[in-house]
Amino acid sequence: MVVNKIKFSPVDIEARKKLKFKAGDTIRVWSKIVDEKGKSRLQAFEGMVLARKHGTEAGATFTVRKIASNVGVERIFPLYSPIIDKIESVRKSRARRSKLYYVRTKAKKDVRKKMRSIISNAKEEAKKEIKEETKKANEEEVKKETPVEALEK
Repeated sequence: MVVNKIKFSPVDIEARKKLKFKAGDTIRVWSKIVDEKGKSRLQAFEGMVLARKHGTEAGATFTVRKIASNVGVERIFPLYSPIIDKIESVRKSRARRSKLYYVRTKAKKDVRKKMRSIISNAKEEAKKEIKEETKKANEEEVKKETPVEALEK
């Protein structure tokens, strides 16, 4: 007896179920983007997986975070979406949690720390410049006074 398999989705569901990636892994998601003219192209979104929700059921999703020009960007992809062309695993890593939402606040703290160090460095440089200028001004005053003092004596 031959059973015909009816395909309900353009996505290979079995292949997507077998994908082995978890929170902490770095993946590259190739998504199809349709232009205004009707042409489609592939665009990669590479980042760290923050969460994977709903396992392998029909509504399964995963969240990917990347840093683009010093700004954190997150996208939530449906696992079985026909918009996704392919999902590549770039780097595997071991996370001790299944949801890595704390990475958002950690990134904010790191950025603030860097900004503080940049601002403090700028303040220190400004202070150094002021000290150097005052030293030069004091030296010039001393040089101006010495010939006058020599004539007075």
